[in-house]
Amino acid sequence: MARDFKLIFSISLLLLLLDCCYGGKVGVCYGRSADDLPTPAKVVQLIQQHNIKYVRIYDYNSQVLKAFGNTSIELMIGVPNSDLNAFSQSQSNVDTWLKNSVLPYYPTTKITYITVGAESTDDPHINASSFVVPAMQNVLTALRKVGLSRRIKVSTTLSLGILSRSFPPSAGAFNSSYAYFLRPMLEFLAENNSPFMIDLYPYYAYRDSPNNVSLDYVLFESSSEVIDPNTGLLYKNMFDAQVDALYYALTALNFRTIKIMVTETGWPTKGSPKEKAAASPDNAETYNSNIIHHVVTNQGTPAKPGEAMNVYIFSLFNENRKAGLDSERNWGLFYPDQTSVYQLDFTGKSNGFHSNSSGTNSSGSSNSWCIASSKASERDLKGALDWACGPGNVDCTAIQPSQPCFQPDTLVSHASFVFNSYFQQNRATDVACSFGGAGVKVNKDPSYDKCIYITAGGNKTKATNATALTSSASTTSGNEPLRWILKLCLMISLFFSLHTMNSQAL
Repeated sequence: MARDFKLIFSISLLLLLLDCCYGGKVGVCYGRSADDLPTPAKVVQLIQQHNIKYVRIYDYNSQVLKAFGNTSIELMIGVPNSDLNAFSQSQSNVDTWLKNSVLPYYPTTKITYITVGAESTDDPHINASSFVVPAMQNVLTALRKVGLSRRIKVSTTLSLGILSRSFPPSAGAFNSSYAYFLRPMLEFLAENNSPFMIDLYPYYAYRDSPNNVSLDYVLFESSSEVIDPNTGLLYKNMFDAQVDALYYALTALNFRTIKIMVTETGWPTKGSPKEKAAASPDNAETYNSNIIHHVVTNQGTPAKPGEAMNVYIFSLFNENRKAGLDSERNWGLFYPDQTSVYQLDFTGKSNGFHSNSSGTNSSGSSNSWCIASSKASERDLKGALDWACGPGNVDCTAIQPSQPCFQPDTLVSHASFVFNSYFQQNRATDVACSFGGAGVKVNKDPSYDKCIYITAGGNKTKATNATALTSSASTTSGNEPLRWILKLCLMISLFFSLHTMNSQAL
């Protein structure tokens, strides 16, 4: 009986993991710095209508917490910077706060994260090193007292200003002036399996330096790549470069297991005169559509390909009481009357590439292929091949011994097959066939025997051995059949285990 119980428990746990830990998640930030917003109850209805399942708020307003009750929406709540002093000074203050302001709504309201402070290192009125970590520890202790420390994770949000260097990504480093705050905070996150929460805005990089930063690069629309000279990794967008800079900064301090969660990112639809070239509905739709697609398809980053990441889009509404430039009041996905500022698919099921007005997001011809150049040196070919089969995320099974494309066993032949796979997986753009000059586009199908070279979108020119095909970038929909097969097998095992137990009982 004990063995059967353990088996059933293990199967149930695996089923739970398959459902709960699958793929990147996209949420939305619900800021309320406005005097014309709908009631929290109407906001929740709007969120449900648009299939948004993860929401971040910046405080613990009772009306908002109550409105999210009896929904499946996972909520991230916040301790404002103004509360950090009191939270850091007294455990009893935090215990009372949890008892009176959080527990009355939990678990009816599905609270999963508590952020203690928001971008505190940028707040001149907050001594981050003195307040934030002690307050985080007190919140965690309060949660432990009521048995919720594993169900509700505690962290704090930071801005990219926490880095002193972000390019190239491999040289990412934290600002030494925050050392006394950072190390204890990172130790806290590592010990409690909490995420490193960061607010990332490629928009500002372009706005402040449009002559040095490509708009397409920050919008996920670039047809060219930026190379990290230290690693050889190629970056097609600034978001990935910023995330990897953080990972490298964490690694430099020997914190390799901490996951990164992007708690804010987005794009404004309107700005002041100096922002007009960047802030527009078209750019906002393009950026947010592409970031959603990037997340839900688990594309990861060049340094961590295929790794799931959770990202929150800022913000749900335009907020008319925010100070600063016009853009500060125009980040919303919806107007206060609940109409959409622009159309956005939160499921990410669209292809994600919403071309901007410049029309630079064009794919190559579907009847072209990429092969190794006869002029490339052996060293260049080997380097490009190793990169494509590693960080380039190409499935190189077909060129292994006994597989359809192993013969002829030459570097040029193997490189040609792999180059084409990468080329087609990346929309058959010219830059996807560059490989530092080692690749060349051709219009004649290089397929032979059972070794089939796919075309854009995975189209095949003739019948093929399945092992010769490489998949496109991993997507949730593409992995769905495997997921359900695994679940079915586990459920069958569970059924037979229960049947055995019943038989023994009889």
